Amino acid sequence: MRLVFAGTPEPAVPSLARLVESPRHDVVAVLTRPDAASGRRGKPSPSPVARFAAEHDIPVLRPTKPNSDEFINELAALEPECCAVVAYGALLREGLLAVPTHGWINLHFSLLPAWRGAAPVQAAIAAGDTVTGATTFQIEPALDSGPVYGVVTETVRPTDTTGELLERLSISGAALLATTLDGIADGTLTPVPQPPDGVTIAPKVTVEEARVRWHLPAHVVERRIRAVTPNPGAWTMIGDLRVKLGPVAPADTAEPLPPGAIRVERKAVLVGTGSQPVALGVVQPPGKKPMNATDWARGARLDESTRAE
Repeated sequence: MRLVFAGTPEPAVPSLARLVESPRHDVVAVLTRPDAASGRRGKPSPSPVARFAAEHDIPVLRPTKPNSDEFINELAALEPECCAVVAYGALLREGLLAVPTHGWINLHFSLLPAWRGAAPVQAAIAAGDTVTGATTFQIEPALDSGPVYGVVTETVRPTDTTGELLERLSISGAALLATTLDGIADGTLTPVPQPPDGVTIAPKVTVEEARVRWHLPAHVVERRIRAVTPNPGAWTMIGDLRVKLGPVAPADTAEPLPPGAIRVERKAVLVGTGSQPVALGVVQPPGKKPMNATDWARGARLDESTRAE
């Protein structure tokens, strides 16, 4: 099939690579978000999908208004039979959806109808799900509500961060998307409507929401930190410093600590929660590289009144 691929971040690249390699499909263009500022200097840089496309001599489309009449006409001129979507990052409206013959097929990193929205992997980890997966479905104007072509499941490991789980899903999901498009091309796949029950929503996680709430139970704190690792990244205030945190682990101690209280031991740095303390892993003070929590504590000169808030 003649395809246009829409995607932006790194987890979309395995799907694009899989389709570029497929003898059954021709990726005639890539649709991605405009170059975004990155690094300390804020210099605009292309998305991972745009970089991959450029390396493979695939035309890159970066509309600021993808639902505009101007871009709809530009896309229609390419005559795509189908558009494949993986984490593009913008809502697609009816005029745009009507362009390709077979519509837009989205690879979404959850088992729909669970965790519709922008942050399904983060939501699954934060909720303590033990199984998640990826789904291919036909895009409709409503959020992630279209009929389903296929699914693949993935176990959520006890120490998974969003980055680690998403890396695995991006690989298994790429195979699912390729298989789905193969089935659409030869007419052997028919989408099935999503069930009305079991709908949950996973909105984008903001930087403020990534702040650690130490009054919550330890297992909730631990899950939430893994859920926002690496992006947007967990953080807390220690004194007047905003400190980034990597994953933590429930501490093996019967001695309680008030929420946010810090206790430095010889081999661990503990912080109190709403239940048992947790042991900090990697800590990154402002302007410094990530370091082991015990190394950080030795140089931070903490006293008994120091708290994480």
